[in-house]
Amino acid sequence: MAEPGAPAGRGAAAAARPLRGAWARGRARRRRTPRGAAPDYVVHETDDDVLLIISSVGAPPARAAGKKRPKRRAPPGKAAPARKKRREEEEAPEPAPASGEAPVSPGSAAQSSWGERLPVEILVRIFQPVVARDGAVPFLCRAARVCRLWYGAASNPVLWQKVSMGFCWAEPGKKRPPLLEKRVLGTVEWLAASRFSLLRDFVLCHWKSHVPFVLKALQDSCPLLASLKLSHCSGVTTESLTSLATRCTRLDSLNLQNSQVDSSAVVTFLEVAGTRLQQLWLTYSSRMTAIVAALASGCCPGLRLLEVNAEIKQSSQHFQVPVEQLQAACPQLQVLRLLNVVWSPKVSPRAAPAGPGFPQLEELCLATTSYSFVSDGVLRRILHASARLRVLDLRGCARVTPQGLQALPCPDLEQLHLGLYSSASQLLRPARGSALLTWKWRHSLRDLDLAGQSFGERDLEQALAAFAQGAARAALRSLNLTGTKVTLDTVSALILGCPTLTYLNLSSCRYLPRGMKKAYRGQDDVRQCLHRLLAAADEPSAQRKA
Repeated sequence: MAEPGAPAGRGAAAAARPLRGAWARGRARRRRTPRGAAPDYVVHETDDDVLLIISSVGAPPARAAGKKRPKRRAPPGKAAPARKKRREEEEAPEPAPASGEAPVSPGSAAQSSWGERLPVEILVRIFQPVVARDGAVPFLCRAARVCRLWYGAASNPVLWQKVSMGFCWAEPGKKRPPLLEKRVLGTVEWLAASRFSLLRDFVLCHWKSHVPFVLKALQDSCPLLASLKLSHCSGVTTESLTSLATRCTRLDSLNLQNSQVDSSAVVTFLEVAGTRLQQLWLTYSSRMTAIVAALASGCCPGLRLLEVNAEIKQSSQHFQVPVEQLQAACPQLQVLRLLNVVWSPKVSPRAAPAGPGFPQLEELCLATTSYSFVSDGVLRRILHASARLRVLDLRGCARVTPQGLQALPCPDLEQLHLGLYSSASQLLRPARGSALLTWKWRHSLRDLDLAGQSFGERDLEQALAAFAQGAARAALRSLNLTGTKVTLDTVSALILGCPTLTYLNLSSCRYLPRGMKKAYRGQDDVRQCLHRLLAAADEPSAQRKA
C-alpha cells in the first residue's frame, strides 16, 4: 500500500521497484554462473555392452584446423578484470575453521561435486535397474528435477522403452475439471513426442476416457511399439485400434483384459495386424464367439500365446471352442490359457479326422472355480500332439482321471496342478491312481498340486515314494497336499528324499498332528517341519491325534 499522502500510483510503483531490482539481479546472477569444467575423461562403449572411462589427463589439447583465432588482449598496464579476480581468488589462503568446527578435508569438495562430474552414460546405467523394477513413470519424472545432469540422463530415450501410465491426477470417482484434463492430455502428448521415440512396451491403466487420444499420440511418435496393454480402460474405439495397428508395424502383442472393448473392434484389429500378432490377452464377454471364429479362420497364423480370463463372479453362459480348427489356424501356439471360463469343445462329426494338434504347445491352463466340461477325451483332443508340454494346470477340472493323464503323450511335464478347491464338489473323486502320475513324471516334475483330492493313505504313500528314488531326488521343488489323507511317515520320508523341496503345504491334513497343518516356505522351514515330524513320531499315538 502507498504511504499516507503519497499520490495514487506512485506508492505501487515504488513498492514494485525493489522486486524488479531483485528479479534483475537474480537473472544477472544466473547469467554469470560459470559452467562446469570440461570432463577429463572419455566414455567409450564396447561391443560387449561395457562402458570404458578413459582418462584424458596429460593429453595435448586438440587444436582446430585452420586459422588461429586472435586472442583479445587488455590495454597496456591493465589486466583483464575477470582474470585478475580469478588469480586473486586462487592465491588467497583458505580461511581457518572457526572454533569448535571440524577442519574441512581436501577431498570433501570433490566428494560434494561427484554428481556433477559423473558421466551421463554411467548415470543412465544406474537408472536402468530402477526403471526395470519400478517403471519409468514416475521415477524418471522425479529424477529429472534433481539437477541438470540428472535431467539429461532421465531424458535418454533408452530409459523410456517400457512405460506404465495410470490416471493418478484425480481421485477415483470424482469429476475432473476441464483445465486439469487439458494439462493431462498435454503432458501425455509431450511425453510421446519427446521421450517415447524408442518405446516398445506401453501399459495404460484405469483411463475411463480419452483413450483414443493416447493411442493417437502413440501412433504418431512410437514407430517401435511392440506391446500394448489396456487395463480397466473404457472408450476404446474401432478406429483408434485399427489406426494404431496400421501405423505401428511392429506391434505384435495386445492385452485388453478387464477393459471395455467391443468385439467388433477386436475382430477388425485382428484382420489388420493378425499376420504379425504373437500374443493376445482377452476377457470373456457375451460376444466372444465372434473373436474365436476370427482366430479359427486363420487370421493369426503366428500366434504363440492366447489367454482368455473371466471374473470370479460370472454368469453360467458358456461358449464353444472349435478345437480342431484352432489347431489348424494357429500351429505355432505355445501357451493356451482359458482361466475361469465355462467352455466346451465344439462337437465334430464322428467320421471327421483328428486335428493336427498343437505340436509347439508348452503350457495349457484350464483352471476354473466354476463348472468344467474338461474330461479325459477333451484333453486327448487338445494334447494328442503336444510332446513339448511342460505346464498343465487343471485346477477345478474334476472330470479328469489319473488314467487319462497317464495316457497323454507328454514325457517331460514339469508342473502339474490338479487341486480341487471350490468346484464340482458333488462329483465322485478318484480314491486311487496318484502313483500313476508321480512315477510317470518323477524325473521331470517340479511342481505338484494335489489339494482336495481323495486319494487314500496307501495310494499317496506309493505316489510320494517315487520322488525319493533315482534322478527324481533333485527334481521336486513345490508340493501342495492341502486337505489330503497324507500320513506323518509319508511326509517324513518325502522330505528326507527331496533335499531341494522349498514349498510344502500341509494345511487341513487330518492325519497329521496338531501344529503341523500349515504351509512351509523355504528349505529351512521345511527342515524344521521334518524335525517336528520326527519328534512327533516318537510320541504316543493318543497324544498326536489331530
